[in-house]
Amino acid sequence: MTGNQLIIGTRGSDLALKQTSMVKALLAAAHPNLGVEHKVIATAGDKRPDLRFEEFSKGENAMLDKGIFIKELEMALEDLSIDAAVHSLKDVPSDLEKQFAIAAVLERAPIQDVLISREKFTVETLPAGSRVGTSSVRRARQLKWLRPDIEVVELRGNVPTRIRKVVEPGKLDAIMLAAAGLVRLGLLNEALDTVSIDQVKLHAQVLDQTKFYPAAGQGAIAIETRSRDSAVIDLIRSLNHAETEARVVAEREFLRLLGAGCQTPVGAHSWVINGKLHMAVRVFSESDVSANPVEAEASMSISSPLSLAKKLASMVG
Repeated sequence: MTGNQLIIGTRGSDLALKQTSMVKALLAAAHPNLGVEHKVIATAGDKRPDLRFEEFSKGENAMLDKGIFIKELEMALEDLSIDAAVHSLKDVPSDLEKQFAIAAVLERAPIQDVLISREKFTVETLPAGSRVGTSSVRRARQLKWLRPDIEVVELRGNVPTRIRKVVEPGKLDAIMLAAAGLVRLGLLNEALDTVSIDQVKLHAQVLDQTKFYPAAGQGAIAIETRSRDSAVIDLIRSLNHAETEARVVAEREFLRLLGAGCQTPVGAHSWVINGKLHMAVRVFSESDVSANPVEAEASMSISSPLSLAKKLASMVG
């Protein structure tokens, strides 16, 4: 950071740029004299859209398995070309290297997943043999668990690109995306039942998070910094949303204790009632796709997210 000028790194997707603009607006409101600019940085996940996510863990791509959407941003933090990086928190590995820190998380957006289709399908009414696109193994495993007669298809690309795969006849019967991204991009209507793109309206089913578990950190925006850069951390910390932080700390610590990565089939749903943090988890076997998931639920004081995660990890371990 030079003087009163802060440089934020971001991916170049529509969603990443929207999230960065949100951070910039909040920083401007909290620190009126601070100059903020952003720098677009392409990550490994952006550069290799031809690869399936599972291929990032094989051969010459093995080092990219964790954090395929953040590694280059962390390199920019290390070489001081940016002061902070904006991420969708679910893309950030739960075991950050010690030279980095999550300085703040913004108030969480809706955490649910959304099924998008042309024919007003729901998870329950999709015809047998329907082809559903998703980039998430968590979504894929939960969908196959609920509907073993459905074919899941790997789906890459930014949010608009994925949605257009439903518009194209004969491509896919439905796709699954996070509600948060659809809301932030203005693609999901206020009634939460229609997604619009290119003047085409598609049916949206927002899935109940108590039945179809979200990803750890889903719906949260994280701002990453160098762990020793106290001046930048102090500036960004003013944006932190405490309840969101407690929830995502518990979810991410649960993943860390399991040794799970961003593409491990684990769902986590947390909520807060009267100062108590509740969390329910659903863990699928990575090796046995026919096995039913292991589930657990527990609660503790909102001030003890790490202890809650440890308790749940012991229940499913």
